[in-house]
Amino acid sequence: MEATISKAQQRAIQNYRSRLGERGLARFEVVGRDADRDLIRSIARRLAEDTPEASELRSVVSKSISGDGPRKGGILAALRRSPLVGADLDLTRPQTEGREVKF
Repeated sequence: MEATISKAQQRAIQNYRSRLGERGLARFEVVGRDADRDLIRSIARRLAEDTPEASELRSVVSKSISGDGPRKGGILAALRRSPLVGADLDLTRPQTEGREVKF
């Protein structure tokens, strides 16, 4: 038994998909565990928004899925972003002889 779609239904689907396309969205189907249905839908809803939170979520999920480890130079880059860069701090230590140790 094959379901048939009327011309009006086909036109409605086509109009709906074109409106989504105008907003930069696309409808697609994914396969996953039934228990993850609500999670996947909530992630998809958040990613469809044009907000900083959606961008952050996209970035975090992409990094998590890519499996790439941290890039080299991450610590150096963080130190260069420090507010103390160029503060002319004197970080020299006085030279001392140390203490005498008896055995």
